[in-house]
Amino acid sequence: MNIYFACSITGGREFESVYQAITKALLADGHDVPTAHLADPGVKAREGTVNAGEIYERDTVWINGCNALVAEVSTPSHGVGFEVAYALNLNKAVICVYREGQSVSKMLTGNPHPQLQMASYHDPEEAVTKIRSFLKGLS
Repeated sequence: MNIYFACSITGGREFESVYQAITKALLADGHDVPTAHLADPGVKAREGTVNAGEIYERDTVWINGCNALVAEVSTPSHGVGFEVAYALNLNKAVICVYREGQSVSKMLTGNPHPQLQMASYHDPEEAVTKIRSFLKGLS
């Protein structure tokens, strides 16, 4: 399956270890994840060298081509919010995972879109388990 992974870059990297656990698991499960590099340390500097228009074009092409979008939303991010909305507008399946106790936008938690699933987790392993269950349900 082609999975678009979304996470905070400029908004903060507090949950980078979770991003890494998620992308590692998705790749190990045989999924194509064109955005797996977003979990890497130093991604902010690397992405900072790419023109904003190029990132928009690249990422929207990737979302258009994905089967599902997996977003880690514990850290507020304009970009991730846009990517989630963009994917839902295309009627793509979306799961947003977040650390239990983190404040998440009510625009996500209150969204009744049938293709959107919200899931809290306590540790990276639980996040991965919930994402795998979500993806299994799409097969």
